[in-house]
Amino acid sequence: MKNFMTLGQFIIEKQADFPYAKGELSRLLRDIGIAAKIVNREVNKAGLMDILGNAGSTNIQGESQQKLDVYANEQFISALKSGGECCIVASEENEDIIRLDTDVSKNANYIVAIDPLDGSSNIDVNVPVGTIFSIYRRRSIDGPATIDDVLQNGTAQVAAGYVIYGSSTMLVYTTGKGVNGFTLDPSIGEFCLSHPNMQMPESGLIYSINEGNYVHFPQGVKRYIKYCQVEDKATSRPYSSRYIGSMVADIHRNLIKGGIFIYPVTASAPNGKLRLVYECNPMAFLIEQAGGRATNGASRILDIDVTELHQRSPIFIGSEQMVRKAESFMAGELLPDVKEHEMANAF
Repeated sequence: MKNFMTLGQFIIEKQADFPYAKGELSRLLRDIGIAAKIVNREVNKAGLMDILGNAGSTNIQGESQQKLDVYANEQFISALKSGGECCIVASEENEDIIRLDTDVSKNANYIVAIDPLDGSSNIDVNVPVGTIFSIYRRRSIDGPATIDDVLQNGTAQVAAGYVIYGSSTMLVYTTGKGVNGFTLDPSIGEFCLSHPNMQMPESGLIYSINEGNYVHFPQGVKRYIKYCQVEDKATSRPYSSRYIGSMVADIHRNLIKGGIFIYPVTASAPNGKLRLVYECNPMAFLIEQAGGRATNGASRILDIDVTELHQRSPIFIGSEQMVRKAESFMAGELLPDVKEHEMANAF
């Protein structure tokens, strides 16, 4: 029988890798795992309960909140509050930071930024959704933590990851020492190590972008899409277009198979649509740790200055060679292996 390791066992074994090996971060990751199990249970039985659909409210982004959005947000905040290792939660669903003011939590050393249920508009049609999380160590020493403790660049993350609720439920995370994936075994209620040392292929055959917005894309993105669609045996083109509409699901697939996920600026989202603090930064940290690349089309995501809690950014993320190729098109370069007549005929 093949030996297996649970998430809890793995975290304890790797605790010495953490910059501050006192067990706090280990317990914090455990708390996130517990909340993920609760959310997974509700996602899996959503079709049997009055929990599907719109909650009748909107979040700070002006987006309609689904009932499970609200539920997931409450569960993660509750788990982090009970665990006592987190002093502030920054959530997509809340306009301001949430201070966890229990006697234990208010002096805790960690900040959690979270998108509780990414892609929740897909729940009604049984498409995979996910949770994205990012963990920072607070910078302030005296008094309660503040918004300045949250507004740290992505390079300051001490851990990040996601949970995907799909045909199986997986938790994938990094603490800056590689990427490991754990699949939930419902028979024992534990996340078990199933994908050790995950590595993203240097290139791939999949591009993920909402092509329905094509007319609103920058010229460089249009040119890259056409490049992906042109037939060329030497580069195994045309590539396959695969877009689920859930960032977690698209990036999870591309992490395993190789590919690129693009959410560029558009006329309606001139700064990009995805949020830097709790979507782009954690995914960029994880994908870089797996050997991939993440930029805004020109600059590394993790180096972008964070000035607002709900700051937005375009993102080009995935296999390194594919992201670099897309960046070249964004820079207006005509690459040596792209024939001019190819691109002319593509438009």
